[in-house]
Amino acid sequence: MTSELSSTRPVRRGRLRRRLFTGARLVAALFVVGALYTAFAPSSSADDTPRTLSSAAERGKRLFNETCITCHSRNAEGVDGRGPSLIGVGSASVEFQIETGRMPAASQGAQIGRKPPTLTPEQAHDIAQYIQELGGGPELPTGEDLGRGGDSARGGELFRINCSSCHAFSANGGALSSGKYAPSLKQATDRQIWAAMLTGPQNMPVFGDNQLTPQEKRDIIAYIQDQKNDQDPGGFGLGRLGPVPEGVAIFVVGMVLLIFASLWIAGKS
Repeated sequence: MTSELSSTRPVRRGRLRRRLFTGARLVAALFVVGALYTAFAPSSSADDTPRTLSSAAERGKRLFNETCITCHSRNAEGVDGRGPSLIGVGSASVEFQIETGRMPAASQGAQIGRKPPTLTPEQAHDIAQYIQELGGGPELPTGEDLGRGGDSARGGELFRINCSSCHAFSANGGALSSGKYAPSLKQATDRQIWAAMLTGPQNMPVFGDNQLTPQEKRDIIAYIQDQKNDQDPGGFGLGRLGPVPEGVAIFVVGMVLLIFASLWIAGKS
């Protein structure tokens, strides 16, 4: 019996050593994996803010902390129930929202409408540059006349295919569901139209360069701006809302004139 016990002790000690060695290797492997992940894993946090910002971005950061921090937090990561994260939205989105007066928002609702902007275009550019350097994202081309070189006829075809279902053929906008709407484009500048196509604000889908090339975006902008300058040579346009108001006007006005003409003829006879 004593000899059997003495022979099993080395076996047990060997098994215990193997288990301890396996556990040590597992702990070491986990430590190495964790160290590698900490060293190389990307982070979407605004803690990745560049150590040095451009002068425009520095001005934009100060303005952001004064006007935007309440809803979008100090690091532009967003506040639940108030405002979304701005990491990765790009300067195009920020420039659009500020220059159209949608931001800073006066209140929350089904849709934030256009209103007179509270910040100047220069201030909007500075904040946009800060967000761009903070997390990257879509950017607008340089210049103001982004429709230059666009084909208005081709732009009309593209607009009717991609935009008219919401903004109407005349770009006057239209109603959507749940209290939302597609706004009129009468006040939109070239840069605002391009930014809206590039970023898809609120209910609008995103039309990136894979969906609409830069030249096609120029064509659409040229068409929209031509619509603003068209003087309706055929007569009163009735808001260019389409055949329904035109048919109603023709029926009401035409029928009234016919009735009065018939009464006048009957009275003379």
